[in-house]
Amino acid sequence: MIVSGLSGNEIFVLAEKGWAPGGIVVGNSVQSLGFVGGLSSGLKTLAGGEIANLTQLITEGRHAAIDRLEKEAHAHGAHGVTGVTSELKTLGGMREFIALGSSVKGLDYRGPFFTTACTGQDLYCQLDAGYEPRHFVIGNVAYALGVSRGLFGFLRGFAGGEVKEFSQMYNHTRHLALERLEAEARERGANAVVDIHTQILSIGAGAREMLMVGTASHHPAFGTPARPVTSELTGEELWNLTKMGYAPLRLMLGTSVYSLGLTGGIGALFKGLSRGEVSSVTQLIYKARENCLAHIETEANEIGADAVIGTKVFIYEMGGGFVEVLAIGTAIKKTSGLATHSPALIPQAIIRDRSTFLDQTHDTGKLDRH
Repeated sequence: MIVSGLSGNEIFVLAEKGWAPGGIVVGNSVQSLGFVGGLSSGLKTLAGGEIANLTQLITEGRHAAIDRLEKEAHAHGAHGVTGVTSELKTLGGMREFIALGSSVKGLDYRGPFFTTACTGQDLYCQLDAGYEPRHFVIGNVAYALGVSRGLFGFLRGFAGGEVKEFSQMYNHTRHLALERLEAEARERGANAVVDIHTQILSIGAGAREMLMVGTASHHPAFGTPARPVTSELTGEELWNLTKMGYAPLRLMLGTSVYSLGLTGGIGALFKGLSRGEVSSVTQLIYKARENCLAHIETEANEIGADAVIGTKVFIYEMGGGFVEVLAIGTAIKKTSGLATHSPALIPQAIIRDRSTFLDQTHDTGKLDRH
């Protein structure tokens, strides 16, 4: 008797690759920052940027939960765990880190134990495209905007346009999380990280965590690059690109923070009292998006990419007349030695499973993975 978190579609496609479902496995760790750590984090928050001891606490907690999940899977005789998630809950003044996934067993598997961040359908697509899973990997950074940095940015904001102090800090934290994800993948002997999911989480007053999770994998066509290949593309997108002879190069991140400016803000306020376009705000948002995409295009050209695909642009109102524009995409390049095992994807590998239980009385803080 098993109790699995895998859906019928996931069980079907994994069976096609010789995998049988096992039970749900869980790992957790409850940690406290402590008085000294809390005080130093508070002081660091005043200065802005990364809160190093808070990053360390969260990293240790997440990995401790993952380690316990793996031990439980080993105890069940599993060969791997898929669909792994890493969550953070607040319990009074403490934080609980929870790792959850579904174990799987290979019928004739003789390889190393593995963990993945992907669904059963994504894992099927990755395996068929030649990606061998290694380990669930994490890259994160805890950071704060900071009073002093915020004040400087505020003064710069009077002039309007991009506030480079904010843009630089946000770009730094996002790329720092990616670099840590890559470093962890290298330690696992991987040359790629696929199925990357990115979240921005609130972890206290004035503090945020930039969290990236993905599946460290190995593809024989990639060799030993200085930086592992990184991608947030879905499994079927990755399969389709492989079929066409394209490989992902790197996850692209670009951030721009803009201020409407005091003069523009007053003008927009009075213009907003009547009907019609608020041209100052229109131009501001247009320039912010344009600048953000230019960051991605520049980086893609530097690494020799053929294109950046799946690009998504998000805009957030930060308050005080400031907006952040964030662009995320995957750079790709035509690569020799790529081929899929199957001539076409089976329908069950393309189907996205539906949620059938909804509780609108609680905000779980989770993002839809599909």
